[in-house]
Amino acid sequence: MFFERPGGGERAILVHLDGQNPEVSEDPQEFQELARSAGAEIASFVSVARQQHTARYLIGSGKVDELSQLVKEAEAELVIFNHTLSPSQERNLERAFECRVLDRTGLILDIFAQRARTHEGKLQVELAQLEHMSTRLVRGWTHLERQKGGIGLRGPGETQLETDRRLLRVRVRQIKQRLEKVRSQREQARRGRRRAEIPAVSLVGYTNAGKSTLFNALTTSEVYAADQLFATLDPTLRRLQLDDLGPIVLADTVGFIRHLPHKLVEAFRATLEESSNSDLLLHVIDAHEPERDQQIEQVHAVLTEIGAHELPMLEVYNKLDLLDGIEPHIQRDEQGKPLRVWLSAREGRGLELLKQAVAELLGEDLFVGTLCLPQSMGRLRAQCFALGAVRHEEHDEQGNILLALRLPRSEINRLVSREGWQPDEFIAQHTLQ
Repeated sequence: MFFERPGGGERAILVHLDGQNPEVSEDPQEFQELARSAGAEIASFVSVARQQHTARYLIGSGKVDELSQLVKEAEAELVIFNHTLSPSQERNLERAFECRVLDRTGLILDIFAQRARTHEGKLQVELAQLEHMSTRLVRGWTHLERQKGGIGLRGPGETQLETDRRLLRVRVRQIKQRLEKVRSQREQARRGRRRAEIPAVSLVGYTNAGKSTLFNALTTSEVYAADQLFATLDPTLRRLQLDDLGPIVLADTVGFIRHLPHKLVEAFRATLEESSNSDLLLHVIDAHEPERDQQIEQVHAVLTEIGAHELPMLEVYNKLDLLDGIEPHIQRDEQGKPLRVWLSAREGRGLELLKQAVAELLGEDLFVGTLCLPQSMGRLRAQCFALGAVRHEEHDEQGNILLALRLPRSEINRLVSREGWQPDEFIAQHTLQ
């Protein structure tokens, strides 16, 4: 007989596997936070010491019997494993427990499904769910027999399972085509920002590090921020004005987590590309988190996977309000370049220091100043306006044109050299700091 999958339920037993290699083991506290974020009512938390995994249940048969009894006593409707289960293991455990079984990937997918707000976010979550489900279609069907012969009963000759797989492949293809359109639209918007020479800055970091709270504090926005994992799924972009630099585009992105399922990285590639195409990454770190070093490593691992590990990065140590004796400050390297900013986004302390550090890092290759041009240099003036580099224009008493500019130094060097001047000499003589 084929197994009919049990119905829904939120009362859950959490099973954590202990005694594994520390590099592949999961954090039990983070596991409980994930379950609460999904809306589960935790009936019991069970830690299983296991060095070797079994092919049938992942855990030993004796522990399976013990958990089966616990499920009945606690009247649990769901058992969640803090580990990746194969489709057959998940199916075997459901038969043994007579309730639904979910692994870590399925739990994260469920949280993502709850959090997605925009059409794009929902498409990305659905894609990840369908690709995860494609290996698990074997369960939950009791009508897999081939369609019967006879007049009026002859069908295409495929089982219900084969039909479902075919329909699933069609839906996955449709979603990928839509996301490809979203990706091209994002790239078009990025090209427009690059033409206007507006730097892009992305907030990245471990989930629940305070990225959305910092984003709201900097941009006076009202992006959803909560003390829960994966509160933000859909990227949000806002324009932010920085002194001595001009406008930048700040992006709030999805948080990372250890062993983030590869299917999620693939599905959210269009979103994560917002980070990989930035001029600067602000790596937001929970300064109060005991395992912040491990979280930093996980963020670097995901950035490497999406090709953003070589981008300029500024570390932002957040949640100083939870620490004693540390005031907001900027840490610099031997050359005086900002490396880290310590602040509290919730209390708004240290935000000006962060803006200062961002302006310093982005302004290294920017010319921000005033050019004094004679009236005969109307062509150069027009080229500056065409580039969108002019912030303000005035005339002095001699009739010279005073242009307050903001553009890459390479661009102003090119324009000046075209007029027959040496760039450094021109800028030194005609820049009013």
